Amino acid sequence: MVAEVLVFVPSVSNFRRQWLTARLEDAQIAALAAEAAPGGQLPKMLRDELLQSAKVKAIAVKRTDSRRLILEEDMPSEIDASYDLRDASWLALIADALMVYAEPADRVIRVVGQPGFGAGLFIEVVMEEAPLHAAMIRYGLDILGLSILISIITAALVYLTLDTLLVKPMTKLTWNMVRFSARPEDPTRIIAPSGRRDEIGMAERELAAMQAELADTLTQKSRLAALGLAVSKISHDLRNMLSSAQLLSDRLSTVKDERVQQLVPKLLASLDRAIRLCARTLDFGQAHEVPPRRMKFPLAPLVVEVGEGLGLPRPERIDWSLDIEPDIHIDADRDQLYRVLSNLTRNALQALESKGEEGGEIVIAARREGSVTVIEVSDTGPGVPERAKAHLFEAFQSVARKGGTGLGLAIAAEVVNAHGGQISLIDNDGGATFQIVIPDVVVELKRAKRRSA
Repeated sequence: MVAEVLVFVPSVSNFRRQWLTARLEDAQIAALAAEAAPGGQLPKMLRDELLQSAKVKAIAVKRTDSRRLILEEDMPSEIDASYDLRDASWLALIADALMVYAEPADRVIRVVGQPGFGAGLFIEVVMEEAPLHAAMIRYGLDILGLSILISIITAALVYLTLDTLLVKPMTKLTWNMVRFSARPEDPTRIIAPSGRRDEIGMAERELAAMQAELADTLTQKSRLAALGLAVSKISHDLRNMLSSAQLLSDRLSTVKDERVQQLVPKLLASLDRAIRLCARTLDFGQAHEVPPRRMKFPLAPLVVEVGEGLGLPRPERIDWSLDIEPDIHIDADRDQLYRVLSNLTRNALQALESKGEEGGEIVIAARREGSVTVIEVSDTGPGVPERAKAHLFEAFQSVARKGGTGLGLAIAAEVVNAHGGQISLIDNDGGATFQIVIPDVVVELKRAKRRSA
């Protein structure tokens, strides 16, 4: 409608100018007919008919020598307005056209224009404005009707375009989200992207990717929940079996053999740790690990136990080296840290065995950096495969060997995070090196206070 208004203003000005020009041409024809009459005199009836056909009250023509009034009839005593079409600017024409709608319709105007047939310098007429006013009203109504028709057609096209390109695709997206939310684990409810290249197509593709990831996550969570229930049942029965094994091991302590006396304490310690693990159901199938029971203890003996539990070193095959000062103490849950180091060392051991070469080495080094303990577990194996790096510490995502479960690193990461620490792969060239950073409990408490503040 705004565009139609911008078109209407100059068009109505042009209509007025053409209408007045037509009256001037009719008046000139009437003047030529009057001048052609014998003696230049016309009967009154013929004169009135010429003036009526030209819709004017008087006609005057200016020639080189004089200005002559050709025809006149009932000349009014006063002219309300005069307009000269010869040198009027387009702004003046627009303003004069709009004034026709604003001024009364009973005005008498004087119009001057260029003769259409070259007969004189200019032609001048006096006329009533009512016919022009009525013609412009009809023209405006015609433009209004045309504008409304064009607007309706345009609105219909815009509506259909928006409905096709935006409303229906957005309705489809909304309907799919509602349908998917009812059963997000159902992969058949994932939206199928239409292949569009605009923002709607991008939204469809991103929604499809998000729904697929969510469906996979929910499926995995369901498997983990089932696994947690199974582990709980297994832990119950396994704890009873280990308790029986512990009773039998206690009897071995009465055997006087020196070698038996050396192995029995280690066997009992391993059985005690296994029984506690089952009793607390600390497997990853549970929803979360229990909070760590932290205490200060020397790190080196714990690492020695990890090596003994895995049968390290293995002469002529795998070396086992420790770079830990005896006075290094760590603030952590001893059993949970044993699990972390045992999982990392077991992974390194399996990587060296899968390499199929002799002369491999596993090194565990530790140092204190202020109030933080840094532990590094490295090996000379083939390193972590590229495909496993992206989800290295996610459950069931980092399986790098046949027969693995993908839980070892996930358990280690969860335990370290529960201690307020970090675990990361810092080197993968010529073997893998994992770094564990565990702050003392005082540092972790200060961090927690800063976060809460």
